[in-house]
Amino acid sequence: MKKEIPVEQLQFGMYVSELDRPWTDTPFLFQGFVIEDEKQLETLRKYCKKVYVDPEKNTALPDRVPLKKRPAGSKQQSVLESITRKVVYEEKVSVDVELPAARAAQNKTEAALKDVLETVRAGKVIDAPRVREAVTSMTDSVVRNPDAMLLLSKMKEQSDYAHDRALGVSIYMITFGRFLQLPREQLDLLGMLGLLLDVGKVRLPAGLLEKREKLTEEERKLCNSHVQESVAILKETPGLPPELPGLAAVHHERYDGSGYPEGLKGPEIGLFGSIAGMIDCFDALTSDRPYRRKLRDDEALEMIRERSGTAPYIEYCVRGKAST
Repeated sequence: MKKEIPVEQLQFGMYVSELDRPWTDTPFLFQGFVIEDEKQLETLRKYCKKVYVDPEKNTALPDRVPLKKRPAGSKQQSVLESITRKVVYEEKVSVDVELPAARAAQNKTEAALKDVLETVRAGKVIDAPRVREAVTSMTDSVVRNPDAMLLLSKMKEQSDYAHDRALGVSIYMITFGRFLQLPREQLDLLGMLGLLLDVGKVRLPAGLLEKREKLTEEERKLCNSHVQESVAILKETPGLPPELPGLAAVHHERYDGSGYPEGLKGPEIGLFGSIAGMIDCFDALTSDRPYRRKLRDDEALEMIRERSGTAPYIEYCVRGKAST
């Protein structure tokens, strides 16, 4: 039986089953978790006044003591330090062997993505099971050998910008998650996030994202609204991971608070939000646009490295201070 508890009374090992607000309004990746570290409590204190715990799912952690507030001036946990479970992946096949399977997975995802964009334009509901199946096939390929999928992504001829960007971001995010040794189910989540985080751009006025001239302040705000549009679309789609809308909401936030729409800082963005922001930025910099040339991969990486934690492409990538 669930029990209501103020966040000040939480302890390690307690299983949090519900919050006093929607999960999508918080940085938590999953609905329901065991409290294992100080970072989780800090986040709960920031976003909630009370939570509901399930005593039957509590975990005994004898080496833990009741949680306490972080002492003033103590070091904040980094985003990467939030990774609590890692999986070592080994390349199971060569690139040549994996290429046919990678190509089939890519084709399946391209077809699913095309259907997603057409469905959203028509005001209908996305076929979530089809998206899940397509992303899972790409993740399977990346787990076996990531180089095959990355090679196909680079070789692909440019067609529809939104289509190609979504596919590329999804592949990069799955691959980066593998590099970070994240659990397999989180690779699938990253893949779906990459594929759908910008789906809200479909609802923007035609031609706005292709405009060569500097955007007006009103146009900039309209472009930025694609985040809220994406969140709304994902919330309206049954069958998707429940944490997906909340993760899409933070992919334009930046570590120093210079992002949008909420101006979140540091760990408030979370691991997946940080990954999405970095990958989305890299893919944008390395894609041709009507208003500027694309950067080489090494140029884009250097720009991101030099301006780590900010929105490094603002001046170069999106016509002054307009952000798409």
